[in-house]
Amino acid sequence: MTDLRHHAPRRYFVDASGQRVLIGLTAEETVEFERLDSQPVVGRADGLLMQDVRERCVHTAELRWRQLYAQHENAWKAWMVQNRAAGSKGFSLC
Repeated sequence: MTDLRHHAPRRYFVDASGQRVLIGLTAEETVEFERLDSQPVVGRADGLLMQDVRERCVHTAELRWRQLYAQHENAWKAWMVQNRAAGSKGFSLC
């Protein structure tokens, strides 16, 4: 959905029911994020005008993608801090 696509690593874990999910997201949110992330980036750069309805849909999808990405990123950062603190107490991160 954005310029961050394909440049930011995704961090998954396996949840209690055996599903691969992004840290900080539910299984349903992970599926939604991946669906939104697989959509082509749409904009006016190609010189074509979009219809108002389509533009609103793209804008809404972009906002939702950003929301899910931020939720995942914040959870990942918190996870990293927690694991670094655990690692400094003699635990191995391997």
